[in-house]
Amino acid sequence: MDAGQSLEKLKDGNRRYLEAKTGNGDISPQVRKETAENGQHPYAIVIACSDSRVIPEAVFSCGIGELFTIRVAGNVLDNHQLGSVEYAAGHLGVPLVVLLGHTQCGAVGAAISGHSEGYIRFITDEIGKAIGDEKDDYQASCLNVRHGVEILKDAFCNHTELSSLKAVGAIYDIATGKVEFLEEE
Repeated sequence: MDAGQSLEKLKDGNRRYLEAKTGNGDISPQVRKETAENGQHPYAIVIACSDSRVIPEAVFSCGIGELFTIRVAGNVLDNHQLGSVEYAAGHLGVPLVVLLGHTQCGAVGAAISGHSEGYIRFITDEIGKAIGDEKDDYQASCLNVRHGVEILKDAFCNHTELSSLKAVGAIYDIATGKVEFLEEE
């Protein structure tokens, strides 16, 4: 599966999610056995916020072995996340990485308000670099996602093995469940 096919599969999964009353991903004993015996073959990497309202496998109607999910508050990137992306793309052959932000993000809100202390500051300082003086929550979330996508593109553009990795940004609306892919704007 190439990056374009992977992106279409995610979009189709989100359409199914918007209409679903229960989960659509395959979590059966058979798929658990298959992935245990034959390894994982995810078709997309999703870097998402740790927010409990954002569940990438549910949002994209995926089951076991379909997504390589990396979660961190504010969907920020450092060397740990980049190493995980490198592993998934380089060793598992995943062609697409989606940086998934969301509406009403607490980490983005904390960066906007400037009231963060302790270890949270590592997250809000990174978000602050992305959003500058932006005060609108939605626009700040979009800026944060776009910033992350640029980090991904910069990190892998000169990496011969991973230069074909496609990186796209998206925003998940926690009220409606719809994912808006920012590359389409």
